[in-house]
Amino acid sequence: MDTAEETLTYVYAVAPVTEHLEDTAAGLRGIYGSPVLFLTAPPPAGPGDPPAPLVFAAGHVPRGDFDESALKNHFEDLEWLEGVARAHHDVVQALSVHTTVLPLRMATVYEDDERARQALSEQYRTFAERLERLGGHTEFGVKLYLAPTPDPAGGEADAGAGAGGATSPGKAYLRRRRAQHNAVEVMYGQARTAAALVEAVAFDYASQRVRHPTQSGELAGSAQNVLNDAYLVPDACAGQFKAAVEDAVSTFGGVRVEVTGPWAPYSFAMPPVERRDPPPADDGQDEGQDEPEHAEGGEHGP
Repeated sequence: MDTAEETLTYVYAVAPVTEHLEDTAAGLRGIYGSPVLFLTAPPPAGPGDPPAPLVFAAGHVPRGDFDESALKNHFEDLEWLEGVARAHHDVVQALSVHTTVLPLRMATVYEDDERARQALSEQYRTFAERLERLGGHTEFGVKLYLAPTPDPAGGEADAGAGAGGATSPGKAYLRRRRAQHNAVEVMYGQARTAAALVEAVAFDYASQRVRHPTQSGELAGSAQNVLNDAYLVPDACAGQFKAAVEDAVSTFGGVRVEVTGPWAPYSFAMPPVERRDPPPADDGQDEGQDEPEHAEGGEHGP
């Protein structure tokens, strides 16, 4: 990274210019420990009042790691991805503590600072309008999980065999399958009811929702994730929102809610398509909603 030809300009987020913005970034480091800097562009001319001054929160990264061909390889490297995603997220979160931010996708890169400024200028009004709507709001994640359940029919089958004499293997198997099916139906019925209640309670406080695909594997652990929503919540209601959502499912056995946040509004960087679908289907898998679009750039951020 000794010369400009060896670097690209990486953009983390858009932020409004505030009195103490420079102080916010003092000492802030991003990917590979590179300093965070602010790039400006003049507001576009046009009818009406000019948009508020905006900046790109940016930094410089090695071209060899972030050009198109390198990124194709890196996106297969989970360890590299985790490090970059964490650094990206840390910068955005640090800025969000002091001002409203519009997070951009991870790996949003430009050839140089001038190209980045040009992109900021071209999308200035879109960014300004979105930041105005996000002001005073933060994102909260709401996930519902179903805990693993033991075989509900094992004891029943054994008891039947002891009380009424020998039970044929075929009948015992059918009995177990029927009991398992009934238990699953009850479990997902509870999940649907809990999810509907969470949605109703959440919208008493939140202004927008985005439905993400449910998680599986290591991300979900041993429990099954049946709902994965993000809500945009006014800062003044944050505590009430969290308490109300957690309380909404407190009486449902086998259903656990996880509320995370406040986060920078990653899910609301661009206007999402709002849908109030009935949450989890019978198979426990939610179709989800397409990821909301962010500004031009690379893959979706953390």
